[in-house]
Amino acid sequence: MDTTTIRVSEPREMLAYLPHQLGFRPRHSAVAVSLRPPRGRIGLVARVDLPDLADVERGPQLARGLVSHLVADRASGAVLVLYTQDDPRGPGPTRTLSRAAAEHFREAAHTLLGEVVVWVVTSRGYLALDCDDRECCPSGGRPLRELDSTAVGAHMVLAGSSVADCREDLGRIRTAPGNARRSVSRVCVRWRARHDEAQAGGDNELSAWREQSVTAWRAAVAAELEVHAAGVGAVAPPPSPSALGKIEAALADRRVRDGVLVTLVPGTRDLAERSVRDDATAASAEMAAAVGAIIDPRCAVEPPAVETAAHVRVLESVVAHGRRGAQPPALTLLALLAWWQGDGARARLLLERALQEDPEYTLAQLLDATLAAAVPPGWISRPQ
Repeated sequence: MDTTTIRVSEPREMLAYLPHQLGFRPRHSAVAVSLRPPRGRIGLVARVDLPDLADVERGPQLARGLVSHLVADRASGAVLVLYTQDDPRGPGPTRTLSRAAAEHFREAAHTLLGEVVVWVVTSRGYLALDCDDRECCPSGGRPLRELDSTAVGAHMVLAGSSVADCREDLGRIRTAPGNARRSVSRVCVRWRARHDEAQAGGDNELSAWREQSVTAWRAAVAAELEVHAAGVGAVAPPPSPSALGKIEAALADRRVRDGVLVTLVPGTRDLAERSVRDDATAASAEMAAAVGAIIDPRCAVEPPAVETAAHVRVLESVVAHGRRGAQPPALTLLALLAWWQGDGARARLLLERALQEDPEYTLAQLLDATLAAAVPPGWISRPQ
């Protein structure tokens, strides 16, 4: 979790920081930045497509929506950054798009946020949209290499931050080799068959199957954490086919999926196991409190970095080794973790994949609605 403080008096630092905050290098985009009092600290960062903000019909409404989200973030001011191919101060379509987008946002922000400074990052450099001084902002902008040599850029790299070349790369999970996927598939088929047998055998057998599934998940996460504890240079192999096959099959069971979800929250101890037993009703209040720790500002906690990274690695391994078309549970949990970490762009891409595979997957629909409403995770909006 990054705690870097960037001030508006440092535009170069801000421009270097934004791709790290978004997780990718924006193209043909407009990025609205919330400036929080008392000293203009960067808050919410929201990206939209530049043509949408520039559109004569949709643009003003989109601009008002962006401003409302910034105001909800307790912004006292804002900066707009446009990412274009060419310098928008010259003639051509780039100028038309950029000027229209800036005008729509400035009109929407004027009453609530005051005057908005607009910066532009082109394929070659960066510049202030309203700067006509060619010594200050030469044609095409000042060299992009200046953004690579900032203190913020260095801090983010040393902190392990990386920037994807494009938005689509954020949600890309490389498919495992065919022989590895076949091994996992065989386990998955057997574990699903065990589920059906347990279901036919009654509640006790089904509860036992669910607990064993949670155990498989915990063991895979524990193995990842052991590798992390081994220190620099240790590389974790993917979880075993046995673990991945069981987890994939188990996540299709809603009770197990919800049990896995609460293991993502620190301090829940054996809640996952109790939640998959027949007496799950007794654990319902604790389940609600665990979910509240993610979404409710009054009791929210930040995702623990080391444990969350282990959860992500296991779930990505499930997707990489799993059957195509059967990954909405794992993809949705990955999207939830991304959103909880404040990475809305990755969350959106993972949800798109989940809903492509199953448009009716309820948890994905709920999280999708949360992102559409630009609701932040609880720890971001909790009272200061």
